[in-house]
Amino acid sequence: MALEIIESCVNCWACEPLCPSKAIHEAKPHFLIDPDKCTECAGDFEDPQCATICPIEGAILNEDGNAMNPPGSLTGIPLQKLAA
Repeated sequence: MALEIIESCVNCWACEPLCPSKAIHEAKPHFLIDPDKCTECAGDFEDPQCATICPIEGAILNEDGNAMNPPGSLTGIPLQKLAA
């Protein structure tokens, strides 16, 4: 069980200090999550803290490759309207 930060990450540092397992670290070109340390905040928080704070929609994926905060989730604008 581990999350992944992908290339749309802008290295804003919002997630790194919130990670209770210290799994997030600075890297180039974007931050990374150590899969051996990531617990998805199980036992610490109800929701993964990195995904709750991330200002970039779709930058953090779950183990199935699905965005933890998909397009439209932060703005409240449905994806259909964003594509129009």
